[in-house]
Amino acid sequence: MKIALLGTNFGQAHAAVYAAREDVDVDVVMIGRDAAKTAQVAGQFGFTAATDLDAAFADDSVDLVDVCLPIALHTPMALRALAAGKHVLTELPMAASLEEGRRLVAASESSDRHVFVDMFERFIPANQALDDAVRDGTYGRLEELTCWSAMAPLWPGASLGAKVLPMEGMHSDLDLITRALGMPHEVHVTSVERNADAGAVEAVMAFDGALARSSVSSLRPMPWGGRGGWTAAFTDGVLESVSTMGYDGKPTTSLTACTGEGVHEVELPPADQYAAMIEHVLAVLRGEADNRITPAGALDALQLTLRVDQQVNAGW
Repeated sequence: MKIALLGTNFGQAHAAVYAAREDVDVDVVMIGRDAAKTAQVAGQFGFTAATDLDAAFADDSVDLVDVCLPIALHTPMALRALAAGKHVLTELPMAASLEEGRRLVAASESSDRHVFVDMFERFIPANQALDDAVRDGTYGRLEELTCWSAMAPLWPGASLGAKVLPMEGMHSDLDLITRALGMPHEVHVTSVERNADAGAVEAVMAFDGALARSSVSSLRPMPWGGRGGWTAAFTDGVLESVSTMGYDGKPTTSLTACTGEGVHEVELPPADQYAAMIEHVLAVLRGEADNRITPAGALDALQLTLRVDQQVNAGW
């Protein structure tokens, strides 16, 4: 497996996973605009550095193009990879518009290549426990789901102002919500902005017989790091997950169940969601699994994220 990794910022999270694996060609090509920075970052992981983006698509030996570029480039690069006969893994959100997202869905479904969207939160054990509880009715019917995350400016140079928070910070939680409850029939959004790089957004969503909230904030000092979680209230109990996370994307998570019989901690298997996501990608490419993170499966979350984004930016 040879991989062309596009992007040297968040691409480092994927690079660390590839570098730790023995079954991936260690001569991963890491491609960035800044030659010096690309060489420095690629060198940390023992990868080849390049600045020629065209090479990722022209090189017949490249099997997978991994797109860790700004959101506006996700769909164009994914479509270009498909046209070049490559499998593609794209960061989320998969598109900057619903039209682009639908175009990627159509292209992926008509291609014999796999397209993966980095819906990493689906591989977090606590989130998988919520999916299972909703599907199996373990605690009855889900009536309320509240998701929250609050972070410091952990990614130097990246804006986390209110205008970008829906696309940059809420998408994963909105995917959790749409998987659990479907698409809402009402969405109400409020936001506050300290400056162009720090703010907070909250969305309240109404469903038939249920409601959900998603709250994301970048109004925290650096020692805070990143913290988040969710509370799911069912007719017969409550599940609550709390996690802390740093730049490496490796959370410390707890899961608590509360029913009429009492409160207990739910044991979770250890997991690194980025490693698990990439393991899934490689397993699919080896023919050992079905793709769980297709563009079609990410379209509802994209549509809801764009709806929240539109309401936030309409108010500024």
